[in-house]
Amino acid sequence: MAEPQRFLSALAIPIEKYIAEQKAVGYKFVKNIQQLKSFDRFVKEQYATETTLTKMMVMAWAARKPNETITNQNHRISVIRCLSEYMNRAGFEAYAYPKGLHSVQRYSYMPYIFTMAEIKQIFDVCDHYPPNNITPNRHLMLPLLIRILYGCGLRLSEVTRLKLSDIDLKKGTLFIRDTKFNKERILPMADSLTERCRHYCNVAYIGKMNNSYLFPSPFGGHYSEHTIYKLFRDVLRRAGIAHLGRGKGPRIHDIRHLFSINCLKKWVLEGKDLHNGLPYLSAYLGHEDLRGTQHYLRLTADLYPDILCRIEETCAHLIPEVIWHEAD
Repeated sequence: MAEPQRFLSALAIPIEKYIAEQKAVGYKFVKNIQQLKSFDRFVKEQYATETTLTKMMVMAWAARKPNETITNQNHRISVIRCLSEYMNRAGFEAYAYPKGLHSVQRYSYMPYIFTMAEIKQIFDVCDHYPPNNITPNRHLMLPLLIRILYGCGLRLSEVTRLKLSDIDLKKGTLFIRDTKFNKERILPMADSLTERCRHYCNVAYIGKMNNSYLFPSPFGGHYSEHTIYKLFRDVLRRAGIAHLGRGKGPRIHDIRHLFSINCLKKWVLEGKDLHNGLPYLSAYLGHEDLRGTQHYLRLTADLYPDILCRIEETCAHLIPEVIWHEAD
């Protein structure tokens, strides 16, 4: 039986070819496919007779929606601009949104930096989180998952997808695979975190339920990011840490920011050479390049003015003089 067509507009063929090209060169392209599906519906509903990607279609799609953040608008524009560029390369007629007209900012989010008191309160709430009949291992999973995020600076998707085969309980390492920028890496854990992993695997009977994931969902597969987001919001509430509303944080991803800032602060106070250290931190975090890591240096200097002089003495030229954007 033929696979059902995912795209139904007159631009379905170039869209599908563009996705195939991106996947062929190694991109997962999951979020962008969702945007392209929305664009395909938009074209089918409003420009059903058009067979080319016209300027009118692109500009109508690029217009900011009510209550839409600039970040989301920029992402929609970026996806369609890349589609246009592909179509022109492949011989399809397409209008490309001008690059100078609307800049796409990679790092537009100002992270919430948890205090050590807040982190301790979060750990305490997780350690006493109530069990649940539907998800019986939830109260065992949550304390370890949050500590791995804090101790290793991982993305949430990287943690939820960890399999038992990815964790070496003898060496105390994690193998991070299938990442955002295809940056597979092996990361060391602190001895205390490794011991927590051993204890968790024993008491939660991990690996004995025909499920290969470190954090198995009772419904099969692994815990979803959405479920962890909801649990973290509840942890914040129980910890007395105010949530500022949708998109304003604190977010669970801010634990990754905190890891990076703490690492840089420690290096500065120890007199380490940041010229040599930044590439290592970038590789550890799985960044695509040094730009995201450099922004952590800027934020570290802003948060700790008492060590700013030390940073400026050794690596002021590494600090980007730009508005803070979201580093991932």
